[in-house]
Amino acid sequence: MVNNHHDTGYKELFSYPEFVQQLIEGFAPAEIARLMDFSTLKSHSGSYITPLFEEKIEDVVWSVNVNWQGMAQEVYLYILLEFQSSVDRTMPVRLMHYAACFYSELLKQKVITPGQGLPPVFPVVLYNGSERWSASLDLYDMIMPEPPGLLQVYQPRMRYYLVDEGRYTDEQLGLVQSPLSGVFGIEKASTNRQGLQQAVDRIVAIIQADPHKERIDKIITRWLKRHLQRLGAEVDLNQLNSLVEDKDMLAENLENWAQQERQEGEKLGIEKTARNLLKLGVLSDEQIAEATGLALREVAKLRTEGEH
Repeated sequence: MVNNHHDTGYKELFSYPEFVQQLIEGFAPAEIARLMDFSTLKSHSGSYITPLFEEKIEDVVWSVNVNWQGMAQEVYLYILLEFQSSVDRTMPVRLMHYAACFYSELLKQKVITPGQGLPPVFPVVLYNGSERWSASLDLYDMIMPEPPGLLQVYQPRMRYYLVDEGRYTDEQLGLVQSPLSGVFGIEKASTNRQGLQQAVDRIVAIIQADPHKERIDKIITRWLKRHLQRLGAEVDLNQLNSLVEDKDMLAENLENWAQQERQEGEKLGIEKTARNLLKLGVLSDEQIAEATGLALREVAKLRTEGEH
């Protein structure tokens, strides 16, 4: 399977318990979040899932206590970070496979015995591609045509909970005042410089209100630097150590970058005009240079490119 994941730095974000809590509290069903005691979050990433797939999957595994009918029970959160550019329609099959690997591994490492039974799992798929997620949410829905009544009970079922970042409106994100919601906002605004600056302002305000401000500032600043590099931002980020302290410097950098992009866009527009004039073949290079403001050598270069 071709893997076109881009490293989003999310894996690092979800190595911190706060961000796992923010994901579940802010974006998973409220009745599930309410049962969880987030002070018991324990990371198990890298210990249990050894998929047979060739691809490198971005995933994190945490356990958390759920208080249910008067007793605490351990549940495993399996969070799959699905950041491919297109929707993977085989997701239910992959997830079933991961769950099976996970359970085999727990048995193999003698974390549990078959007699004790298996712990429950809550699989979450976090997706940030640009097209809306369209894969089935349950393996059973992929079985076509639907089997006759008596056979239905023998079909495998595996359901996962989807968090499709692009589905949330700015209003919806605004209702969730957490650093993670701020991160989603920045991801969403990334193609629009104006929106990006607003999203950065919003996350700075969220960090400032956080009781563990310094820690969250460090984590988010590291993430944002990587994010801007991925976007190909022409901004000097070496000096950026704290979003809160250096927000004016970042704003200036983003403004310069926006200006640069505007100028590049204008230049491309002018070159396109020059190419069209050359195609018409009526004007000389000098006249085209005069009309477009391009240097004569630039027009000559466009002419030779056009002839090849």
